Amino acid sequence: MDRGDQLSKRVGIVVPTLGRRTDYLNQCLESIRASGQAHVCLVAQKDFDFQPLISAGLADQFVVDPAEGLAEAINKGFSELPKEIEYINWLGDDDLLAPGSLGETVQVLDSNPGTVLVYGSCDYVDPNGKVVWANKSGQWASPLLHLGPDLIPQPGALFRRSAFEQVGGLSRTYDWAFDFDLLLKLKKRGKLRFTNKTIASFRWHPESLSVEFRTMSVAEASKVRVSHLPALLRPVSCLWEYPVKKATLIAGNRVTARAKRLAK
Repeated sequence: MDRGDQLSKRVGIVVPTLGRRTDYLNQCLESIRASGQAHVCLVAQKDFDFQPLISAGLADQFVVDPAEGLAEAINKGFSELPKEIEYINWLGDDDLLAPGSLGETVQVLDSNPGTVLVYGSCDYVDPNGKVVWANKSGQWASPLLHLGPDLIPQPGALFRRSAFEQVGGLSRTYDWAFDFDLLLKLKKRGKLRFTNKTIASFRWHPESLSVEFRTMSVAEASKVRVSHLPALLRPVSCLWEYPVKKATLIAGNRVTARAKRLAK
């Protein structure tokens, strides 16, 4: 059994999709194969024609979207993965994994039993795949979660399925910040460890939920952050929440402006 076959039995990647961006979806699935041949589970509406992707070897499984929001679609995909899958993550249908990246993240988790999640760097790319900005967060991004912005890139992460199940999966309470909520829950279960590798690319374009609804996303992230604070700190959290939200919005606007300049 080669390394790719081993990973396919241990790693599961869920890809929720509306099926509207087939070119991006194909690139996404191809990148997962190049990253380590994980078991790929597509989650889409029941009328989605998934068979060509499975026949082409780009996906292994199809699960019908329960139509109860993105978080629940991802939860459904994880729940249907083969029992032998140990490590999991989800990837937007327009995002990409770096070649060989799953080999890197699996090695970190295998070598560190107390680590529940490993994350690396993530490139932000425009619709044409040109790098707009690089998220080079380090190990300091983990302690910053409680008082600052979330600088751990979800596409550039891999976590233990057992820990995900222990915290109850993704919360349906949130529309955009459920990944942030998951990080804070996992942090209570074990270490979030940084690996100094570029693991993924996040596509920054107007249709991305976190870009199109940035103001609402930032506000929801603030709500998540405050909810995980000790009760004594919540009444005074406004002292830092406003500047954190403002700085996050400014940073996002700068990335958008750079993307527009590069597109000209």
